Amino acid sequence: MSQNNSDATGEQPFISHLVELRDRLLRMVLCVLVIFLGLASYANEIYTLLAGPLMQHLPKNSTMIAIDVASPFFTPFKLALVVAIFISVPVILYQFWAFVAPGLYKRERRMILPLLVASTLLFYMGVAFAYFVVLPLVFGFLTAAAPDGVAVMTDIAKYLDFVLGLFFAFGVCFEVPIFTIVLVLTGLITPAGLAEKRPYVIVGAFIIGAVLTPPDAISQTLLAVPMWMLFELGLLCSRLIAPKPESDYPINEDDVMNVRLDKIERHEHD
Repeated sequence: MSQNNSDATGEQPFISHLVELRDRLLRMVLCVLVIFLGLASYANEIYTLLAGPLMQHLPKNSTMIAIDVASPFFTPFKLALVVAIFISVPVILYQFWAFVAPGLYKRERRMILPLLVASTLLFYMGVAFAYFVVLPLVFGFLTAAAPDGVAVMTDIAKYLDFVLGLFFAFGVCFEVPIFTIVLVLTGLITPAGLAEKRPYVIVGAFIIGAVLTPPDAISQTLLAVPMWMLFELGLLCSRLIAPKPESDYPINEDDVMNVRLDKIERHEHD
C-alpha cells in the first residue's frame, strides 16, 4: 500500500508539471494568434514597410516581383505571423520564467529575470540595428554593384527570407553580453580568462559575420564590430557581478583567533 502511495505521489507532481507546461504553451500560442489576427488586415502595409530599405535604392520605375502564383497572398501573411511572434517575445519569456522559477534558488531567480529582460531588449536592438543601419547600406552597395543593362529586381518571398535571416542573425549576435555573463555566473570561465581570449573572439566575430551576412565587406563588418563591442560590454558587466574568490575577501584577525581557539579546545577535549 505504501509503495502504491509513493508511486502515486511521484506521478502526480510530474503530471501537474505537464499540465502547467501545456497551459503556458497554450497561452503563448494564444498570444501570438491574437496579435496575428490583429495584424492580418495590415499585412500588405507591413510588407511595404519592410521593403522600404530596398525600394529606396532600386532604379526609378523598378518594382519587386512574385515568381510563385500564391506569393502575393501568403508572403505578407507570413511576415505578419513573424511580426506577431516578435511582439509576443516578452509574453513568451515571461511564461518560460513563470514555469521554471519555482524550481530555482532565490539568488537564481534574482538573476534570471533581469537577464530575460535584457536579452529581450538586446534582441530588439539587434533587429532595429539591422533594419535602420545594415539594410540601407547593404542594398545601396548591392544595387550600385549591378552591371550596366541589368535590371535589379527580386522576388518578394526571397526578399522576406533574406531580411528575416539578417534580423535573426543580428538579434542573436546582440545577445553576446548575455552569453558572456551566463558563462561567468555558471563558473565555466572567469573574466580574466575571457579577456585572454579576446583575439580569438575578434577573429570569431568576423568569421560569424562572413557566414551569416551577404558576401560583402560592409554587412560583415557591421555585424562583426558590434559583436566585438558587445563582448567588451559583457566582459565589463561580468567583472562587476562575478563572485569574488575567498582569497579576495578581507581577513578578520579576531575571527582567525576564534577559529584557532576552537580547534585547541576540541583537541584538548579529545
